[in-house]
Amino acid sequence: MKTIRLTMAQALVRFLENQYLSWDGQEQPFVRGIFMLPGHGNVVGLGQALLQERKRLEVYQGKNEQGMAQAAVGFAKQMKRKQIFAATSSIGPGAANMVTACATATANNIPLLVLPGDTYASRQPDPVLQQIEQTHSAGITTNDAFRAVCRYFDRIHRPEQLMSAMINAMRVLTDPADTGAVCIALPQDVEGEAYDYPESFFKKRVHELERRPPTAYAIKQAAAAIRQSKKPLLICGGGVRYSEAHESFRNFAETFGIPFGETQAGKSAVVWDHPLNLGGIGVTGCSAANEIAGQADLIIGVGTRYTDFTTASKSLFSGSARFVNITMSPSQSIKFDGVPVIADAREALSALQEALSDYRAGYKDEVKLAKEKWLCELERLDNMAYGSGQAPLIHDANASSAQKFAEDLNSILTQTAALGLINHLIPEDAVVIGSSGSLPGDMQRMWRPKTSDSYNMEYGYSCMGYEVCGAVGQKLAVGGKEVYSMVGDGSFVMLHSELLMAVQERLKINICLFDNASYGCINNLQVEQGNESLCTELRYRGKDGKHDGDFLHVDYAAIARGYGAKAYTVRTLHELEEAVKDALKVKDQPVLFDIKVIPKSMTDGYGAWWRVGTVEVSQKEANHKALEHHIKQLNKARQY
Repeated sequence: MKTIRLTMAQALVRFLENQYLSWDGQEQPFVRGIFMLPGHGNVVGLGQALLQERKRLEVYQGKNEQGMAQAAVGFAKQMKRKQIFAATSSIGPGAANMVTACATATANNIPLLVLPGDTYASRQPDPVLQQIEQTHSAGITTNDAFRAVCRYFDRIHRPEQLMSAMINAMRVLTDPADTGAVCIALPQDVEGEAYDYPESFFKKRVHELERRPPTAYAIKQAAAAIRQSKKPLLICGGGVRYSEAHESFRNFAETFGIPFGETQAGKSAVVWDHPLNLGGIGVTGCSAANEIAGQADLIIGVGTRYTDFTTASKSLFSGSARFVNITMSPSQSIKFDGVPVIADAREALSALQEALSDYRAGYKDEVKLAKEKWLCELERLDNMAYGSGQAPLIHDANASSAQKFAEDLNSILTQTAALGLINHLIPEDAVVIGSSGSLPGDMQRMWRPKTSDSYNMEYGYSCMGYEVCGAVGQKLAVGGKEVYSMVGDGSFVMLHSELLMAVQERLKINICLFDNASYGCINNLQVEQGNESLCTELRYRGKDGKHDGDFLHVDYAAIARGYGAKAYTVRTLHELEEAVKDALKVKDQPVLFDIKVIPKSMTDGYGAWWRVGTVEVSQKEANHKALEHHIKQLNKARQY
């Protein structure tokens, strides 16, 4: 057996250089590059290895460990999990910063490889800088925090352990049923230790993304359930996009006349105006999908995890509705006591289509009428104007926020009208990204994708700060296409570190910052449950000690210009139109639109309920009414 003497870090880089993914006759390198924020723990061992061994891998300088790892998540998501970036940090706080991004990846089943530095395996210099000493165990380090948010965790105590660790890492990262974050912790002394590695460890390794076929029994059971239904409803989940089953899904729906609703992850698998596309479903869904969902006697979930937002906390569907669950994940396949079809979405839909032959759903005009009703509502939302006789969309005890904001910041722009105009103005092949706040609801309801895979919403973890950082990864994935990041002021303040990376790398991303001087969706939740506003609006502290003074006026455009980005401040639809059109001329420079929108001008729910921690004891009548509604809806919800 031929061997080559390398440090553990050098062996790691050489191994990553030679990992490939193959699917449907296509093949490409699986690891495109590494986001690196150097520090003690990775700058010496791994840093030297990258300088010596890197040939194909691209290296980008991160600005915040969570930010760069979120960029890696955005990249892998847009690439439909077929290519990844790794992310490496120093020990201690640098490593801990990546824990949140790992949770984002795992919650969304997105492959992410993190390589945090770790304390000394020898323990001789302990405690080193940034090391936490635990009196009950000397073997615990900061990196043990990754265990709760990763699909696979390993720590390399000896250089030869790298081989089994990385083979297991690739197994998980390329597994469509169980992918997510993988953490390989790298003690800084072991990074530099040498071992005689077998040359075979560094051979080109091709990981085949096999399409798992359904069993004949599963297809027989699923077909029988569908044949017994008169009004089935398809749910288009992220699995449709990841398996590239777009055409199969659309053909299946058309062949049998079955309408479908979209999850956040599944949206843009089929263009928005397809006759059977009912739009977003669930808590952040629209009236068309939610109305038909209530009538459906069978739900065919394709590549969906049935999160509480998709199912309206299990209250959206009829209590007698049955389920057929097409998924690669055995644990997801048995939800709602459904018929499990554990298979690749494209393979399962093709087999099921053949088994059903002449079946046809029994809808008459219900789908058409539901869509027409929603199109009228879309037009209203697109043209929502403050001060035109139309009240703010959300009615609550704090609705005066809208008027106060309009006075303080001199803006009359509504969030729905701004979003509708942006959707109309940008190129048809542009891609959008988002994650948290009220915008995901507005986006799932209002955004009209004109091309496939043009919508990237992280809503499994709904991580504030993903929007800007993820957009950098998305831009690296789509190249010359325009990228638009939809972000609220709260999320932007929380994390926008990789905007500086975009400036440094001359990456053109468009940040649409909707400034309503508040955590709008959480304020809605707060007051709708009968509470007063508390820490959900960006106001000065008033004379009585409460934050009920004037709204703060933050110049986000100036912040962006300070980084080196092009920026616009927008308070009217005309200003927004001029800014968006002008920004299309910008090349090789990020852009930020500081869009001042009045609070309470987002979309509201459309027949869906979200189960939250409603209080059972209170001195306020408004809380009692909220509890009554909670109990009423809870009685409608399924139990498993």
